[in-house]
Amino acid sequence: MTTTVPQTTGLAVEFYDPLGTRYGFPTFPYLTAPGGLATRRQLRAAGLRPGGHDPVAQILWRRGKRIAYLYRLDLAAPKRTATPAQREAIAKALLARRTCRACGLVKPYYIPRRYGCCLDCHGGH
Repeated sequence: MTTTVPQTTGLAVEFYDPLGTRYGFPTFPYLTAPGGLATRRQLRAAGLRPGGHDPVAQILWRRGKRIAYLYRLDLAAPKRTATPAQREAIAKALLARRTCRACGLVKPYYIPRRYGCCLDCHGGH
């Protein structure tokens, strides 16, 4: 099997290693990943998740200082949705973050943790 190197700049060719001989992991330059692979962000945008599978390749760019792992689309699972009990727990936690401990009022903003009370009770000291 022969692989062709993409016609790009020298830096991109440096990161082209589809067999994983140089980096120990199949590696592609930025914007040259093969079809059927996606990053976590791309999976999330498509309503998917890695599904417990390890990455199968990587993308390197910015002189090798940036890495994005690639996952197989055919092994990806649908994103899980929160149960009604989990949603209720989240709603209670977010309400608690907006409730002042000093005056007990629910504010339209999250209470600053450094003060432990709303800005009215803190008085701006």
